[in-house]
Amino acid sequence: MFKKYKVLKWAGVSVLGLVIILISFGLWFKSLIPPKNTQLETSLVTDLPYLSENIIPTRGKILAVVTSTSKMGNTEKRTGYELSELARAYYVFRANGFEVDIASPLGGKPPVIIDDEDMGAFDYAFLNDTLAQYKTSNTVPVKDIIPQDYVAVFFAGGKGAMFDFPDNKDIQHIIKKLYQSNKVVGAVCHGPAALVNVMLDDGNYLLENKMVSGFTNKEELLLIPEAKEIFPFLLQDKMIAQGAKFNEGSMYLEKMSHDENLITGQNPWSTWVLAEAMVKQMGYVPKHREITDEENAEKVLSVYKAKGKKKAKEVISQLILKENKPFKRILIAKHGIVAAMKGEIGNFIDMIGLVSFAKHCEAEKMKI
Repeated sequence: MFKKYKVLKWAGVSVLGLVIILISFGLWFKSLIPPKNTQLETSLVTDLPYLSENIIPTRGKILAVVTSTSKMGNTEKRTGYELSELARAYYVFRANGFEVDIASPLGGKPPVIIDDEDMGAFDYAFLNDTLAQYKTSNTVPVKDIIPQDYVAVFFAGGKGAMFDFPDNKDIQHIIKKLYQSNKVVGAVCHGPAALVNVMLDDGNYLLENKMVSGFTNKEELLLIPEAKEIFPFLLQDKMIAQGAKFNEGSMYLEKMSHDENLITGQNPWSTWVLAEAMVKQMGYVPKHREITDEENAEKVLSVYKAKGKKKAKEVISQLILKENKPFKRILIAKHGIVAAMKGEIGNFIDMIGLVSFAKHCEAEKMKI
């Protein structure tokens, strides 16, 4: 009886110790995450030199298309278009002299997904932009779009696009007309769902033999394990089935494919470079834009994956201490969580170490 009591006692102590360790780690991890910058929420177009200075005369109109779908299939999971994907492309186009019309399959005010952790100055400026908000609240039905009025079309992502883009005949008509007129077609994340099932006049799928990117199977299934049952297809599988050369990058990091006048991006973090590539494909040098804190964090993650932790720390030090660049360490932390979800404990530990190092560098910068 005494031995049994002793075993139970030590078991209880061990569990309590584990709980204390987990709570302590949780508090330490939370301390690595910077507090939300509420000042960003008041960002305006006039606050952003990229948009308010050196205005470029109008060069034409670009059509941006977003989903009208609010639920994922037969589930209660909310969806809609991703605000950051629309906002960032919208402002790249506007800064480079293009007017932007916004359309959707049903017209009117489509559902939107806003991820607070991913929001930056441009995203909040979009929410505070009277004209942009009028356009997103009164989108043009795609059936009313005249393709010849536009020099390019851009399809924003959002999981809803998987449901109302692929079989929409009006979307297919817009893509076909613009693509065959050598105008630019761009799509990011789930936006390339608009490209599947598009048949050209020669009888071939648009995607056949095209180098493309889109939200990958790995990215989809990690966050939604039951994705195969919820969605009509997995985007990567569908694009490959129609003859595409799928260009897959690292999970949740920038990846763009540029195949003549067809330009596609893998995920939300690909939006900036995709929109600028569209501008370049139209024959213009993209206007200079200061790289965002998120993009600087992506650079570190890319270096880590290619060259390891030591090189990644060197880049962090260079960016923060020597170049005084903005840095979004929460993105590194999120990738650490992704690593843990994948069972990559070593990568998880490394990335949390990088977050801690970035916090240290920021503290050192404040002393200078």
